Amino acid sequence: MSSPADLLASVRRVAVLGIKTEAQADQPAFYVPQYLQRAGLEVVPVPVYYPDATEILGARVYRKLVEIPGEIDLVDVFRRPSDLEAHEADILAKKPRIVWFQSGIRHEGLAKRLEAAGITVVQDRCLMVEHRAYASR
Repeated sequence: MSSPADLLASVRRVAVLGIKTEAQADQPAFYVPQYLQRAGLEVVPVPVYYPDATEILGARVYRKLVEIPGEIDLVDVFRRPSDLEAHEADILAKKPRIVWFQSGIRHEGLAKRLEAAGITVVQDRCLMVEHRAYASR
């Protein structure tokens, strides 16, 4: 398997499941996607809360991954492990190349099911840290 940083070489479009709004700018679920956007990636916000939000980071908000038009290279997940299975059908229906569970997030059962569907899974790693490592090469 490729290292987490190596996986990022072909990533251009990232859906962020569980993204926070600008009002929570001090939380990783906002500043990590903000970093990715500033690094040149297209960030597609998929908040779980904030029903009134229509844009985050200047990008249109989607409520489900399957509602996003076009391909998604990577889904960056900011959800508690106990909440992940509720998103399984949506992730499988969208079929991104990579699903990335942020630092502190692991779910072995879901990871195995996603991998069985041909999706690469990275668990318990910070996408911002790994992207910085990749970008600094």
